Amino acid sequence: MFHYILRDKLFLLLLFLINLFGTIYGYIWYESQLATTPDIFLIFVPDSPTASLFFTIVIFFFLFKKNVPYIEALAIITLFKYGVWAVVMNLLTLIETGFLGWQGYMLIASHGAMAIQGLLYAPYYRIKLRHIVFAAIWTLHNDVIDYVFGMMPVYSSLDKYMNEIGYFTFWLSILSIFIAYLLTIQNKNKLSL
Repeated sequence: MFHYILRDKLFLLLLFLINLFGTIYGYIWYESQLATTPDIFLIFVPDSPTASLFFTIVIFFFLFKKNVPYIEALAIITLFKYGVWAVVMNLLTLIETGFLGWQGYMLIASHGAMAIQGLLYAPYYRIKLRHIVFAAIWTLHNDVIDYVFGMMPVYSSLDKYMNEIGYFTFWLSILSIFIAYLLTIQNKNKLSL
């Protein structure tokens, strides 16, 4: 029953639309930071909307029973990573400030869903090791851009913890890559759409 729902064309269309509008909203949310970002770093700044863009592309191809393994690898790794990252950062903001507005709770819910949805579709991905390696390089390179060149998302109440957040983010990247490997390469049970 569960797999039937994930493969249902109407459900896939709904998931595509939710992710498309969430991606657009995410890029709008980054608008002020993007306005001050050097052009060379623009692609690496809006982490979460780019992760949901990858998944939106995957779902678009799933609607036509097609696979795009490089994008699938980017989606599973970055959705989990930035989904978990945003939940943790918003919870840390709540702990640090004692307050979290409705947008913070919305970000916790939406990013938690991001992390889960990428994993749910793992049996349908056609990822091979080369796809994981490519996505791993992208992900770790993005960490360098964020924490060496200072292009990470802005959470002003957490600025004093940037070293610790950078360290946490690196290991979250490693965990995300490992989970993607386990669910796609190590687990050979592939389902068809």
